[in-house]
Amino acid sequence: MDIGFIGLGKMGFPMARRLIEAKHKLIVFDQRKEAVDKLLALGAAAASSPKDVADRAETVLASLPSLQASLEVATGNGGVIEGARIKRFVDLSTVGSQMAVRIHGLLGTRNIVQLDSPVSGGVGGAEKGTLAVMVSGPHADFDAAKPALDVIGKVFFIGEKPGAAQTMKLANNFLSATAVVATSEAVVMGVKARLDPAVMIDVINAGSGMNTASRDKFPRAILPRTFDFGFATGLMVKDVRLCLDEMKSLGLSMEVAEAVGRLWETVIRDMGADSDFTTAIKPIEAAAGVVVGGTKVRAAE
Repeated sequence: MDIGFIGLGKMGFPMARRLIEAKHKLIVFDQRKEAVDKLLALGAAAASSPKDVADRAETVLASLPSLQASLEVATGNGGVIEGARIKRFVDLSTVGSQMAVRIHGLLGTRNIVQLDSPVSGGVGGAEKGTLAVMVSGPHADFDAAKPALDVIGKVFFIGEKPGAAQTMKLANNFLSATAVVATSEAVVMGVKARLDPAVMIDVINAGSGMNTASRDKFPRAILPRTFDFGFATGLMVKDVRLCLDEMKSLGLSMEVAEAVGRLWETVIRDMGADSDFTTAIKPIEAAAGVVVGGTKVRAAE
């Protein structure tokens, strides 16, 4: 199957590599030559622009870091909308339902189908091919793209409504964002009371409080103080903001979500957009005057 792939960042590169390993013929584009060169060495072909990708493949996947990037790649000058061969654009990015609907409408004027297909599972899931892949769009085009999507993870058809998969992704990432800051507050409370944070995480993971942060983020990146889980604070804050916008557009008032949003705004202010999102614990530690890590409790630096 000839597939175009645009965006070879931390998530896009391993997804593209897996498609090559699965014997799909891949035409790739990224502004970073080094990322393209690595895939060329594995058998991919290089394109000069998103339009060039769309001139050469009926199905084009994209993994991009921002709403503006998705809009420009899909519908901008030299974008896939100008491609001669493309039939469907599969956006693996998280852009929210409103932007997805906008891109869907613009591509539709050129008879190009948009499939919303945000993914969850982080860089580790992209490497292993275990991502949760959420898809919305026409079922016939979903069926056409599914062999490629099956390579990168477990595929879920959310519905035919444009943007539906984006709503699903935002609900998922809101829960993930909540788990990180809520678990951070719980463990900081314990450390302030001189509990051992490593023992706390073991107990939480054996009990009813277990969540993705306690199971994965704390053991791998927070307790060891490496803060290298592989997802940027800026991307998490983008997703939380999109979720809050989605809730407001639906006329909802979500008190927990608004509190979580405020916490993440503090994290991005104090830690910066490029920090790993596991550094979310640091402002909470600083306010409490403790540092969580290993089996020792010490004063905050």
